[in-house]
Amino acid sequence: MNSVTVRSLLARGMLAGLAAGLLALLVAYLLGEPQVDAAIAFEDAHAHEHEAEVVSRAVQSTAGLATGVLVYGVALGGIAALAYCFALGRAGRFGPRATALLLSGAAFAAVYLVPFLKYPANPPSVGDPDSIGKRTALYFLMIALSVLLTIAAVILGKRLAPRLGAWYATVAALAAFAVAVGLAYAFLPAVNELPADFPALLLWKFRVSALAVQLVLWAGFGLLFGELAERATRPRRTVAAAAPPRGTESTAAPSPN
Repeated sequence: MNSVTVRSLLARGMLAGLAAGLLALLVAYLLGEPQVDAAIAFEDAHAHEHEAEVVSRAVQSTAGLATGVLVYGVALGGIAALAYCFALGRAGRFGPRATALLLSGAAFAAVYLVPFLKYPANPPSVGDPDSIGKRTALYFLMIALSVLLTIAAVILGKRLAPRLGAWYATVAALAAFAVAVGLAYAFLPAVNELPADFPALLLWKFRVSALAVQLVLWAGFGLLFGELAERATRPRRTVAAAAPPRGTESTAAPSPN
């Protein structure tokens, strides 16, 4: 893969990330923002002192939300496109579309789903402000462990494949990954700072909406980037197939006339 193709895929990855970000923004606004508003209302009802807003809630839920999600989508698309350039042809006999979708699914699981199951997203009014540094460090530690364990599982599967075959090597790698993640869950400290009277249904809806945003973002990126990558890596197939073989005219039989 030459540098021109890499640059093309990088640009297409960022474009796909932007488009996927728009889809995720719609989900975040329709599903997530009502839960955030409800959590803020709960916090205001139980707060003894009300602090002045530096940025209004209207700006946060519109321009602020759009900026955050779209910038995240573009950055995600660029990084994922570079990872795709490395993975294409090395992840088995998958075409560009399948490789993009496989990479997107693996990244969603490693970067978001596995850390989310240990340290799920919380709405406003959940969590002690004094422990935010500790909670952030634990969350990013879980992301780093998840990504490293995913890479180790892929390497393990490739090394076992010649002896066990692709199917059993994949099963063994996934089992090893699950055991390692389970140990990380067991040894890393738990965080439980939920107020005693916080509505359980609101917490559930917020976490489901947060998961839905990420799922739409990664799935949308995988599908959109797969289509763009297919066109970038195989742009001349149709033209080459339609063109007549070289020398056809010169070897044609002369007319009897």
